[in-house]
Amino acid sequence: MPVFHTKTIESILEPVAQQVSRLVILHEEAEDGNAMPDLQRPVFAVSAAVANLAKVGRETIQSSDDAILRQDMPAALQRVESASKFLEEASAMLKSDPYSQPARKKLIEGSRGILQGTSALLLCFDESEVRKIIRECKRVLDYLAIAEVVDSLEDLVRFVQDLSPCLSKVSREVDSRQQELTHQVHREILLRCLEEVKTLTPILICSMKIFIQIHSDGGRGGAEAAVNRDYLAQRMSDEINEIIRVLQLTTYDEEEWDADNLTGMKRALNVIDSKMQGGHDWLGDPRALRGGVGEKSVRGILDEARKVAEHCLPQDRDPIKKICSDISSMTNALCELRQSGQGDSPQAESLSRAIEQKLNELTGLVLRAVTNTERSGILQPAHTVTGRLDQARRWLVAPSVDDKGLGQRAIALCVEEARKVADGLPGVQKAELLNLSDEVDSLYHHLAECSRRGDGHTPQALAIANQLIHKLAELKNKIQSAVVSRVVEDFVDTVTPLKTFTDAALAAEGTPGREATFSDRATTLQSFSNRVAKTARMVAAGGCGDNKKLAESLLSGAAQVESLTPQLVNAGRIRMAYPDNQAVNEHFENLRVQYADAVNRVRHHCDEAVDPGHFIQLSEEAIKKHTVLCENAIMSQQPGKMVDNTSSIARLANRVLMVARQEADNSEDPMFIQTLAWAADQLQGTVPPMVHKAKDVALSPSDQTAAARWRTLNNELLGAIGNVKNAVVVYPDDNVPDLPPPPEIQKLYLNDASDRAPPRPPSPHQYPPPRPPPPETDDEDDMFKHTPQPNQPIMMAAHGLHQEVRQWSSKDNDIVAAAKRMALLMARLSQLVRGEGGNKKDLIACAKEIAESSEEVTRLAKELARDCTDKRMRTSLLQVCERIPTIGTQLKILSTVKATMLGAQGTEEDREATEMLVGNAQNLMQSVKETVRAAEAASIKMRTDAGVRMRWVRRQPWYQY
Repeated sequence: MPVFHTKTIESILEPVAQQVSRLVILHEEAEDGNAMPDLQRPVFAVSAAVANLAKVGRETIQSSDDAILRQDMPAALQRVESASKFLEEASAMLKSDPYSQPARKKLIEGSRGILQGTSALLLCFDESEVRKIIRECKRVLDYLAIAEVVDSLEDLVRFVQDLSPCLSKVSREVDSRQQELTHQVHREILLRCLEEVKTLTPILICSMKIFIQIHSDGGRGGAEAAVNRDYLAQRMSDEINEIIRVLQLTTYDEEEWDADNLTGMKRALNVIDSKMQGGHDWLGDPRALRGGVGEKSVRGILDEARKVAEHCLPQDRDPIKKICSDISSMTNALCELRQSGQGDSPQAESLSRAIEQKLNELTGLVLRAVTNTERSGILQPAHTVTGRLDQARRWLVAPSVDDKGLGQRAIALCVEEARKVADGLPGVQKAELLNLSDEVDSLYHHLAECSRRGDGHTPQALAIANQLIHKLAELKNKIQSAVVSRVVEDFVDTVTPLKTFTDAALAAEGTPGREATFSDRATTLQSFSNRVAKTARMVAAGGCGDNKKLAESLLSGAAQVESLTPQLVNAGRIRMAYPDNQAVNEHFENLRVQYADAVNRVRHHCDEAVDPGHFIQLSEEAIKKHTVLCENAIMSQQPGKMVDNTSSIARLANRVLMVARQEADNSEDPMFIQTLAWAADQLQGTVPPMVHKAKDVALSPSDQTAAARWRTLNNELLGAIGNVKNAVVVYPDDNVPDLPPPPEIQKLYLNDASDRAPPRPPSPHQYPPPRPPPPETDDEDDMFKHTPQPNQPIMMAAHGLHQEVRQWSSKDNDIVAAAKRMALLMARLSQLVRGEGGNKKDLIACAKEIAESSEEVTRLAKELARDCTDKRMRTSLLQVCERIPTIGTQLKILSTVKATMLGAQGTEEDREATEMLVGNAQNLMQSVKETVRAAEAASIKMRTDAGVRMRWVRRQPWYQY
């Protein structure tokens, strides 16, 4: 089946599909009794092109050393040549008999063969090119695997000399490859992994050098140095494995997340494949000892297989766990034999062969588990509260419909997330969130029981569902508010924990309490890292809305902060043991910078995820709380508390200042920037005087004059915070005039019954006024009157887009109107694909209309983005809308493939064509949905001179219809 993961393949297949679609339409018209035209000239041109293609293909086969290409390409060439022959025979037969039925059959078979054969040829060659890059990646993995056995400087020099050219080649080829890919997400992953590999390489080499020096001298810190080296080598290996995984992808699901079970299982399968050769090499070497690279490969394979077992279907889980347990026991026994010098004994050799056989069986079981999970089609709950809420609402609208328990699982996860967030809140807020969670949980179980009994359609169940919808919305708002509070509190000071730890690591030898201080600061740093990671995960789940890219960046950043912390502590211990070693100092600084960058990235992503106005408001409330504590410290004459709370006020003010600067940098609105810069400068000027006066109060707690001066300056700081908040928050109703004052009560009276009503004013027109316009309705609602069934995946995708856009009025909003039209067209395409009316000509025409509408949505979104003054919103809008034309073009090609399946319905090819068409339709609808959301968000940050081009008027929410 056609794939379109590269720009070259897409550019070649599109014109081929256009020609094939014309042949299909001619065939369709001939079915109505029309004579077929003379096709000999265009068929001759196709035959010449096929002959040239076959010639180039055979030359490629002869010159290639790729065994898979030499095996697969001849079949693809044969199919193209056979299809060309069918076309030649069909054209000759049609020339003599324009109504020939056998000729028309050969024409459609030849058309199908040309399109699919050309696609197979292109894919075969492209896969060969990918395998070349993967071979280079695996060479890098081989070098990284032996990093732990490099134990001399001479070996290290040779290691660097061998690794450097391999890394350079991988970098060049992967960078070239990513430019060719059509899927933006895949390009971004490859670039991110490449950048990470480039950053980690010098740090790994430095860590290896330190280990060699410590190992050769027999000094302290050898274990910590080995852990540092292994960690860095493993991180580089993980990045290279991710590059290998992404290079082999030919499709992309717009709703796929890195945290998805299936994605994680595929990643584990890829790691197993990369470690398998090392494991077999170790098993084949009777002299290999315990703890070597090969044994770690075997143990790593078992770890990855267990990860797959955790997420696969129940019927696949137990066999994987059992064989992992067997291999682990057998490996332990083999290690003991080899350690005792019996590695070449018959018993050890028998164990090695048995383990090899079991490893091969394990690979097959894991592959089957991944395949079964992929084919099961079981939907996962979303990874954010917003996404789970959407899934829950879809179930709550019709609780009697079986959604395989997805809605119920989504509600349960929302409640679980709320309880996690509540753990970090103060008393009253915690109690409120927990009580609301309990209410939702109780209602959810009550409704689930009604649904289980088959009473999901009753008025009582529908009333509970409606109540749940509102309670879930309230729960979401409270979660988001709590998440902002966590961001305010946990990122108020990201510098001190690292600074105090660094000072402890750099303390001179002989400093009193040096070891104890280091241990205490390391514990504090670990606690801070845990808090940062936990908050980042909460923001990813509850504070990102449905921004997948931001949520995944937060999850990745949280994992990196957690993994880097123990490595930084190890580097600090080595630094304390070897304070004069230049390599040790350089290594500690490298990891310190890595850690600081990771924390700053997480903080930046959290700031980006939360609403800046809400953030500043909660920061202001926190400052007021610390102000009260300062007043208490003054009254009780406790200078220590005065200093602590003043420092907290200053740090909170600096965080507000940081957010204000970020918002100014993110904007292109001159008036907004000017207003915010003035407010930020005013705030910046109030912090040092307030801190200075607070010191005076701390030095003289009984000095009321100093306290009064501090109060004045602190109030000025609070006023400056308020000015920043007013500058940041967008008030859409600023121009609404104030209400007139109420009339004086004593002047109001009721007219006497004798008073007559005033005379009726004359009609302003000679003729009756025109009929008012009819209320806005959706003609397409008839198409979506009923909820689609699970066996209507394309209709479900169209229905999802329609539900998203129907909440907005399409009047004076071209994007909403175009998106509604696309939903309607996609619903029509669903009917055509399922054979519910229409013909193949209609199918091709409908796909063409969808592609044209895709171009229109993209054009409108780009126009809107051009006038948006918010850089983040503009970038987000452009990123989501730029995917749409490519997916629309692919839809045209896939629809043509589906249209050529005349006489092949129900075959494997027909099923595969339908699956690809379904996946493409789902991706297109999801991209348009995200574009509408991004466009609505960007509409509040438009240039003042752009004029009102689109009005976003919200109608009744879809789940309340």
